[in-house]
Amino acid sequence: MAEYGVAKFVLPGESESGDQHLVRCNASGVLVAAVDGIGHGAEAANAAKSAIALLGNGVGEPIIPLVAECHEKLRSTRGVVLSLASVDVKHGLMTWLGVGNVQGVLVRADKKTSSQETLLLRGGVVGDHLPQLQAAVLPVAQGDLLVFATDGVRTDFVRTLSPMENPQRAAERIMKDFCSHNDDALVLALRITGIHP
Repeated sequence: MAEYGVAKFVLPGESESGDQHLVRCNASGVLVAAVDGIGHGAEAANAAKSAIALLGNGVGEPIIPLVAECHEKLRSTRGVVLSLASVDVKHGLMTWLGVGNVQGVLVRADKKTSSQETLLLRGGVVGDHLPQLQAAVLPVAQGDLLVFATDGVRTDFVRTLSPMENPQRAAERIMKDFCSHNDDALVLALRITGIHP
């Protein structure tokens, strides 16, 4: 249903990253998330890991209630910013939303349609102050590439994306070329492979 790659940068002096990812598949689809715990270090990592654990049970669930539940359960933590996508492979649709500044880009394999879609991000922190959640629904096709990048990655990476690039190589290249090196960073690149018209 999907092939993906991940690259991470841990801020020097910290034992673990506050940026975490999730890719979970079931028969009907794929749930993909990139989560950035507020700040860095162990407390940020704990908040991000808690969010991943909560989201991981929600494959196939509507994503707005999933993020709202995550918000309630993370109130005792520093909170997180995140971007989340749910791919319905049977119907060729992706529902995605972002809270905070985890960038999301969909690169289309089919050149006949507009080549890139960018996730609209809403300001806020899951676990602290949640904006009004609004998800966008897009058609997706075989070979489309979804990329999430946390704020430790410069945003101009989007102009270098190609749906033909291997997802792991894409994640590593983006991290090498666009990491700011002043915060934890994570790049998740996922190619959608389970949709057949």
